[in-house]
Amino acid sequence: MELVEHLQGSTKVVKVTGRIDQTTTNAFQEMLAPWLDSCKAGDAPVVLDFSGVDYISSVGLRVLMLAAKQVKSQQGRIAIAALTPVVAEVFQISRFNMVFPVHPSVDAAVAALG
Repeated sequence: MELVEHLQGSTKVVKVTGRIDQTTTNAFQEMLAPWLDSCKAGDAPVVLDFSGVDYISSVGLRVLMLAAKQVKSQQGRIAIAALTPVVAEVFQISRFNMVFPVHPSVDAAVAALG
């Protein structure tokens, strides 16, 4: 599990790489926390680039649900971009595409949040 940030304009893009499952969920939640804490009204939006995520389990989805609630309560803006086909199917089946704005690419997500 790896998270790496870069700026694209004024948007923080966090590239997530690896599997998000029972063994990596705690690390994912801890690594994600600083970006969620800074995702507040008036601050830079965050795009989670999932192009490097090849699997997400229900415990990973739970972390994302908590993240969405936190950002919403802080009036921040967050989106997910570039889902791999397997992860896109999980998002569609679990209706997580209704929890987060999901975009086909990082560029599309940045433009939508811009």
